[in-house]
Amino acid sequence: MAQKLKQDLPIGNNIRALRIKSGYTQEQVIAKMQLRGIDISRSIYSQIECGTYNIRISELVALSELFDVDFNAFFSGITLKE
Repeated sequence: MAQKLKQDLPIGNNIRALRIKSGYTQEQVIAKMQLRGIDISRSIYSQIECGTYNIRISELVALSELFDVDFNAFFSGITLKE
């Protein structure tokens, strides 16, 4: 079973911004992830961008490769609130 990262801090907006910057539609991202062996639906991907799905580490790795970014890009601007 693949491990999941609990999205207790919102990274969905960063993922959406990286997708748009890369020039991909959600459907294109899903197709490219499926080619990498990641079983993901449009519904799940939409939930990732909305921050309502606990993203799997394998999905995060695939997105990192797809968007050609390191993992820091997903966490840009995210801080703990005090």
